[in-house]
Amino acid sequence: MKTLSEKITISALAMSVLFTSCGTGAEKKDSSKDTSSVKYTDIELGKDFTDLNAKLTVVTNRTDLIQDTPDGKEFPDYIAEFNKMYPNISVTFEGITDYDTDMSSRLPSTSWGDICCIPSALSNMDYDKYFVPLASYEELKDTYEFIDQCMYDGTVYGIPTSGNAIGVIYNKRIWEEAGVTELPKTPDEFIADLHLIKDNTDSVPFYTNYHDIWPVGTWDTYVFSIATGNPEYRHYVLPHERAPFSKRADGTGPYEVYNILYRVVNEKLIEDDPANTSWELSKGALNRGEIATMVLGSWAISQIQDADSNPEDVAYMPFPISVNGVQYSVATGDYSYGINNKISDDKKAAAMVFIKYMIENSGYAYDQGSIPTQKGGEYPDTLNSFQETVLLKDVPPGDEGELFSLINNASDVKLEADSTHVIRVIDAAVNGNETLDEIMEDWNKSWNKAQTDNNVTIYD
Repeated sequence: MKTLSEKITISALAMSVLFTSCGTGAEKKDSSKDTSSVKYTDIELGKDFTDLNAKLTVVTNRTDLIQDTPDGKEFPDYIAEFNKMYPNISVTFEGITDYDTDMSSRLPSTSWGDICCIPSALSNMDYDKYFVPLASYEELKDTYEFIDQCMYDGTVYGIPTSGNAIGVIYNKRIWEEAGVTELPKTPDEFIADLHLIKDNTDSVPFYTNYHDIWPVGTWDTYVFSIATGNPEYRHYVLPHERAPFSKRADGTGPYEVYNILYRVVNEKLIEDDPANTSWELSKGALNRGEIATMVLGSWAISQIQDADSNPEDVAYMPFPISVNGVQYSVATGDYSYGINNKISDDKKAAAMVFIKYMIENSGYAYDQGSIPTQKGGEYPDTLNSFQETVLLKDVPPGDEGELFSLINNASDVKLEADSTHVIRVIDAAVNGNETLDEIMEDWNKSWNKAQTDNNVTIYD
């Protein structure tokens, strides 16, 4: 059976390049070299800056990894291994639950910390206000995946912590007990299976994670390549479409993604009170089978497996939309490490060393059930369930530049930057005050206005 890495169809993901820290007979570098001109791509782990003294604060969304526990590896374990190589660089992690909102408000301060996961809501055009430029895209593209994620004008400001496959997390024991014998490939099949779970088990068929808001934003990740089968859709098609949120006859596209959500909620296949959901409690509940299904990236697999005593029941399926009979998933970067451009040169050098260690030496991506950022890295077994799914990677913007970000941020929709529009879909499905078609028409008008205001060529 082929591994996931053998199945990847985009050449940027399929290429495997093995890297070693030094060549045979390489001369040992000066470990106390000048930090004022350090360059990320020139650092050799275990050789450069081994005598450097620095104290780093890393702000992260992974609150679950802050405290050391007997199960799995957490940040204290990675720091302990790092300190064997760099004993004088002290690292402390600070976790934030509502990460994008809180971290975005803290960035204008110069004292937020030394390294952070760059908030997804931050515009690419603002990276240089807060973060150290690490290298050019050309310098990093053959070494790392997803490197265009936090890039502006050819300069990379953030290195992804790992990569995610995008699908649906579920409790396979509950799905089997409900009588589901084959995973759904279409919206209708998915909804029918959730009804089986409701009728034949005591489990909540689908959990919205409405209260914490940020998990709801996951729905936006499906509207691009997954719902269209086109890796150019995000940057080359969507910015020019006149009515991208309109219903398609073949059951694909952005409309169908939100239609699945609307139907799941409207047909009462969710928890009794969305206003009282809890992300932290939901992890153990899905592990135990009290919840059957949630929409989350593959990064959540390890968290839910570790949340209780039934890790073998936690599984991952492709999103239930098929394009001409084929299901797609997308490999995307998770949050990217960025370095505060207001800190001292010594801290900047220490931060680069620590980020490079986490990406290349720590095994973090494998431990978290994620795709490795470094090309040639090992893939976890948890992603083997995508054997029949075509895994795509969004084509970088190229000549289109930041056109998608420009139109997206100028509209009221703000895909992947603000979950308010997804909350609106859930509210409408609960209250019956709006139909999905009315919401989608409103989004189309807002998108079209953003295009017109920015003189973008519009195609029908």
